[in-house]
Amino acid sequence: MSQHGRRTPANKVRQRAVIAGTVVAALGVGVGLWATDGDGGTGGPAARASGEAAAPSPSRSYPLSEAPRTIPAVREHTPARGPGWQPGKDHRVVVADASLADEGRLIAGELGLTYAGEKDDERAGDLLLDVKEDKGADPESYTMTVRDGRVTVTGPAEAGVYYGTRTLKQAVDGGGTAPEGEVKDEPAKERRGFMLDIARKHYDADWIKDRIRELGDLKFNELGLHFSDDQAFRIESDSHPEVVSGDHLTKAEVKEIVDLAASRHITVVPEIDSPGHLGAVIAAHPDLQLRNAQGTPTRGAIDISDPEAAEIVDDLLDEYADLFPGSQFHLGADEYQALVVSDPEASYPDLAAAARKAYGSGGTVADLTTGWLNDRAKTVMAHDRTPRAWNDGFFKDTSVEPLKEIKVAYWTGKEIGARQPVEYLRAGREVINYNDEFLYYVLGEPQTFVYPTGERIYEQWTPRVIRGTTPVDAEYDDQILGGSFAVWGDIPSAQTQAQVADGIRLPLAATVQKLWDPDKPELSWTDFKALANRLD
Repeated sequence: MSQHGRRTPANKVRQRAVIAGTVVAALGVGVGLWATDGDGGTGGPAARASGEAAAPSPSRSYPLSEAPRTIPAVREHTPARGPGWQPGKDHRVVVADASLADEGRLIAGELGLTYAGEKDDERAGDLLLDVKEDKGADPESYTMTVRDGRVTVTGPAEAGVYYGTRTLKQAVDGGGTAPEGEVKDEPAKERRGFMLDIARKHYDADWIKDRIRELGDLKFNELGLHFSDDQAFRIESDSHPEVVSGDHLTKAEVKEIVDLAASRHITVVPEIDSPGHLGAVIAAHPDLQLRNAQGTPTRGAIDISDPEAAEIVDDLLDEYADLFPGSQFHLGADEYQALVVSDPEASYPDLAAAARKAYGSGGTVADLTTGWLNDRAKTVMAHDRTPRAWNDGFFKDTSVEPLKEIKVAYWTGKEIGARQPVEYLRAGREVINYNDEFLYYVLGEPQTFVYPTGERIYEQWTPRVIRGTTPVDAEYDDQILGGSFAVWGDIPSAQTQAQVADGIRLPLAATVQKLWDPDKPELSWTDFKALANRLD
């Protein structure tokens, strides 16, 4: 079981502040009035108790600090008395290990500090980054300590240290101060994603890079790219250049995207959807299009009884596994049109015959389609990728079961034969939440879709709300790996790239807040929105 599931109550920050304040009161008012400042000034109760005259002191008194205001909110803060920390042009970023050079240089550039690399000395104003191994700890957890005019960010892995620098960056944004004390923070969910349909709407590489920077600052760790669909195929291909559309990303651009994402500890998750949504591939290979009993072509569907269909898709999966080195691969598997008719076996006799040949006399088209999914999963698993597929690619009452390694990307309950999320969870499957009721930004708002709002996500959604508006039982929380906000290009001209960026800004902030900490947030929506606008 991943440690990502550990949770700290949302009121822990407030509780610790109250406890610390009670201790101060119990020790006497003088402790608060004569707090030691950065240069160690004295002259408070200790001096008076020794019989010395109480000389005027340059010391300042400080109230107990409050937790930094960040998105997502930090989960635990122990307050202290002191001036806090602000970046200064003579301040340094020091790293305890060269592996943190990228994180160090990034935050140094953002805050106008000097990147000093590995140093043994300590100076006023230093920001120290350090990896401290902690067996069993969440690798994305971190501790940020502000004390004696310096800041230390530690974590059990580089990702946690990076997230600590994001907290610091937000805390000092706009001339703010990182508060004295200690932040201990970690995410509730290990998959915090944003998915972009670049197949139906082309987005230029610079726009995608801007989103990566935005996602990184918000502590997202996945960017999904759905780049193959009926309308277009949007990434350069060496194995099958004939399927690539005119407007597309070059491999050089994709490498820049992947490298930038990696520097922000974001995994880019490619998606080649099959055996449906393959219209762009079929346009170059019309002989592979599925046809029904009357010979009518089926839109977007490839004939999975033809071995050449599997060869082409596997060629592409193999090729892009090399281009996208992350640990995940999305296989699609939704809306295969052979399975939306009332009698697939009668409508598609060639598929039915292939199913019986592969799985015996009782073999069905659903069995054959599940076998297709499993074979594609094996292709990407050979590259050490974890496969995922849309929930309507998992069929009920089939003799062939989807491989247990395939994660369920649950997006809707509107499909034919829809099953509740709990059916997948009871079967022991792990689920990633793409709930189309809250997390689907569909350009042009076709069918029943409306653009999601940050306020609705913030106030009504949690990772346990997988379908509709009702959460699944808390006993399944550990099987819910996280969630993903998704932009789909159904009517690509409905919004410009700039309008999409503006429209998703607050929903993304709300989504990551609930993935980082599903509990009711401390801030009202009005205050959260104001914070998001300030940090923008």
